[in-house]
Amino acid sequence: MKLTSILTAILTVALLQANAQRATPDKIETNKGTLTIQPIEHATMVLNWDGKTIYVDPTGGAAAFAGIEKPNMILLTDIHGDHMNTETLDAMDTEGAVFVVPQAVADKLPEKYRSQAKVIGNGESITEMGILIKAVPMYNLPESADAKHVKGRGNGYVLKTGNKNVYISGDTEGVPEVRGLKNIDVAFLSMNLPYTMDIAQAASTTLDFKPKVIYPYHFRGQGGLADVEAFKKMVNDKDKNIEVRLRDWYPAQ
Repeated sequence: MKLTSILTAILTVALLQANAQRATPDKIETNKGTLTIQPIEHATMVLNWDGKTIYVDPTGGAAAFAGIEKPNMILLTDIHGDHMNTETLDAMDTEGAVFVVPQAVADKLPEKYRSQAKVIGNGESITEMGILIKAVPMYNLPESADAKHVKGRGNGYVLKTGNKNVYISGDTEGVPEVRGLKNIDVAFLSMNLPYTMDIAQAASTTLDFKPKVIYPYHFRGQGGLADVEAFKKMVNDKDKNIEVRLRDWYPAQ
């Protein structure tokens, strides 16, 4: 009995610490309820909408999701460990969750998850749980066989949540398929050298596709954290109508 009480106390403290470290969730109103956005870390986030909980590129182990509902859907963008983290998947309750993944990720998923996987390629769409999901190419420029992210391997995603379109970039540069996006209400755009792009390219890309709200995310590179304040200034100096939201994607730093 005493051991149970001690374990309960430890779990409670861990939960409180995890919640205290997280950025405050944001809310976007749609015509079918509130979309809640919970940054976790780097490329990892949780979206809640219409009774569904969506984990995006879950990393950080079970502790990173303490106090958050188990996933109904898991979106994975790429094979790299900061996007596809099997240790975190193994630590969570994923029973009944649908995995939406590119083929390269499906090929590397442990066998126990493969029956849950829905594979879509660049430019393809799928509807799951009432959410239309379109896969957007994500890759480095110039295109080459030895690029860190080759065209066709990974997916960015556009999710239609009611009347709002949400774009999640994954690892990409400002490629034509991203610059040409239309009617994006909320966007999450990566900006970390040498893996994706610098803030100038990210700002230029943002100004081309003009999301209503944009979150810099995935901005830790070899040189540390990108200057997202400078990114915000670059965007708003040329277009004040784009809301740039800066959130704490690196609570441990």
